[in-house]
Amino acid sequence: MTGNQGGIEAVLKLAPVVPVLVIDDAASAVPLARALVAGGLKAIEITFRTPAAVDAVKAVAQEVEGAVVGAGTVLNADQLAQAVDAGARFMVSPGAAPRLLAAAADCEVPLLPGAASASEAMALLEHGYRFQKFFPAEPAGGVAYLKSLASPLSAIRFCPTGGIARDSAGSYLALPNVVCVGGSWVAPGDKVAAGDWAAIEALARDAAGLSA
Repeated sequence: MTGNQGGIEAVLKLAPVVPVLVIDDAASAVPLARALVAGGLKAIEITFRTPAAVDAVKAVAQEVEGAVVGAGTVLNADQLAQAVDAGARFMVSPGAAPRLLAAAADCEVPLLPGAASASEAMALLEHGYRFQKFFPAEPAGGVAYLKSLASPLSAIRFCPTGGIARDSAGSYLALPNVVCVGGSWVAPGDKVAAGDWAAIEALARDAAGLSA
């Protein structure tokens, strides 16, 4: 199946929120991931936006029991290969490019590609992607836009990400075409820097209790 949609569906259904993490120090990745998993958020996206990202994915994959670690901001085939080698169990892209989709088609690790319009979503559906990231969610039209896509594009389920906060997550999760949301609010930068894993676990537990 193109993009291993069965695999990505299982990941996205683990919890209503997928933490989206920007890791500056790989040493913080393991305790951070453990706090998130303890709070009930097992699927964890570590974005490929910093030099520490690959090492962070490796560390979580090897050391955090119960974590399903993914690589985010995967933009090309080279990064896809890096993610797989690091032990990522899913990959996320903000969009979709032909070479990336070609590489993903031959990869057992599932990809969640991004779309921000009906045309982009339809193009991905032609490639077999029934599960897609809606990005950037808030700037691209938010809840109202996604709601308008539910009927004409009923075959697609979205994971909206980008600008979503605790207060707005529920409105997205109430939509019939939303399987989960991606959010960074569960791991605030100040809490990570302070090593306040108990606070992050509490935020994760709250997020895990949201309705999908």
